[in-house]
Amino acid sequence: MTYKSEFLRVLDERGYLHQITDADALDAAAAGGVVSAYVGFDCTAPSLHIGNLVSIMMLRKLQQTGHKPIVLLGGGTTKVGDPSGKDAGRQLLDDARIAGNMATIKRIFERFLTFGDGPTDAVMVNNADWLDKLEYIPFLRDIGRHFSINRMLTFDSVKLRLDREQPLSFLEFNYMILQAYDYLELSRRFGCRLQMGGSDQWGNIVNGTDLIRRVDSKDAFGLTTPLITTSDGAKMGKTANGAVWLHEDSLPSYDYWQFWRNTQDADVGKFMRLFTEIPEAEIRRYEALEGAEINTAKKALADAATALCRGAEAAAAAAETARATFEAGEAGGDLPSLAIGADGIGLLDALVGLNMAASKGEARRLIRGGGVKVDDVTVSDEALHLPGAAKLSVGKKRHGVLVAG
Repeated sequence: MTYKSEFLRVLDERGYLHQITDADALDAAAAGGVVSAYVGFDCTAPSLHIGNLVSIMMLRKLQQTGHKPIVLLGGGTTKVGDPSGKDAGRQLLDDARIAGNMATIKRIFERFLTFGDGPTDAVMVNNADWLDKLEYIPFLRDIGRHFSINRMLTFDSVKLRLDREQPLSFLEFNYMILQAYDYLELSRRFGCRLQMGGSDQWGNIVNGTDLIRRVDSKDAFGLTTPLITTSDGAKMGKTANGAVWLHEDSLPSYDYWQFWRNTQDADVGKFMRLFTEIPEAEIRRYEALEGAEINTAKKALADAATALCRGAEAAAAAAETARATFEAGEAGGDLPSLAIGADGIGLLDALVGLNMAASKGEARRLIRGGGVKVDDVTVSDEALHLPGAAKLSVGKKRHGVLVAG
C-alpha cells in the first residue's frame, strides 16, 4: 500500500508496521493535520529494555513527521500487571517501588523526544492520575458493561494462560479494561486518536478503539509493530545475561554498544532501519558488504544505536574501549571493572563481582567448560587467586577488568 502521510510512509519503509485498525482513515488523518498518539509503558523495573525500543522509536518518528507523542507511564496499571505474553503473573510492587522506577524511566524518553507546550511537543502523563480515583461500582456500570467476557476470553493474553492451564487472576483479567479506559481518558484530555504498541497488544488496543466509539462516538485508531526477532528466530533483546536495558544505571554503555556490535550478519540492515536514523541509501550500501567487511556495518550500527540512547560521547567511548581491547590488545576504558585490594581476589569472587556469573556455582561451571580466560589465557583452576590487575573474559563477547586499588 502507498501511504499519503509521511508518518505512515516512514513507518512502512523502516519496517515498523504490522496491523492497523483502519489504515486508509488513519493515513488521511495523518496527512490532513496533527495526530496525537500514545504508547503505554508500565514501571515494573528501573529501566525499560530493548523490547520497548521499537515503540519509543515509533514515537520519535511520529514527532519527526509533525505529530504529537504522548508517553503514558503506568503508575496505575503497574499495580495490576499486564498478562500479555506472560506465562505467570507479575510480582506486585508497592507504591514507593513504582515511583522510583518511574523516576528513572522518565529520563530515557528525554533522549528520544522533545517535550514542551507546542502542538507537536511530547507530553508525559501517569495513568494513576485517573485510575487511582476510580470508584468500583460506577466504573463497572459506565465502562465494564461495554466489554464481553466471551470476547475477552478469545484474546491471546488470556488464551495463553488458559490453554496452558496456568492461573490468571481476576486482577490481571481487568488489565485490558483499564488499558482501554486509559485510551478513553487520553482521547478526552489530549484529543488522542492513535494507540501504538507491539503485536501482543493488538487485542488491548482494539478494546480501546471500540470503547471510545461506544462511549463518545468518536473514531480512534490502533497500530502495532511486528514481533522483532533475529534471523535465527530468537526474540529480539533476549540474551544469556538477561534483558538489554536502556538506562546506563542498569547496563553499562560499553555492554549496550557490544550488544549491537554482536548483531548477526543477516540482521544488520533490519536493525539499522528500526533502531537508528541511518539513511536508507547508506543502509543499502552496508547491506552489500561481504565477508569481514560486514564488521564495518556492525560498528556503524553500534555507534548509531548507542548515540541515540546513551549520547554521542558514550558511544565514542564504548567504540574506543572495544578498539583498545580487541584490536590493540589493551584492557580498561569502559569495560566493567572491579576494584580489588592489596590481597587480590579469588577467581570465583572476581567473576561474580564483575557480574559475569550470577553465583560461584555458575562461575565454577563456566571454568569447567573452558569458557573463562584471564589475560586472554584459558584457566581451569577454580581456586585461582588473582593478585592484581587483570582482564577477565567469559566466551568471546563478555569482558571485564580487575583494577588494583
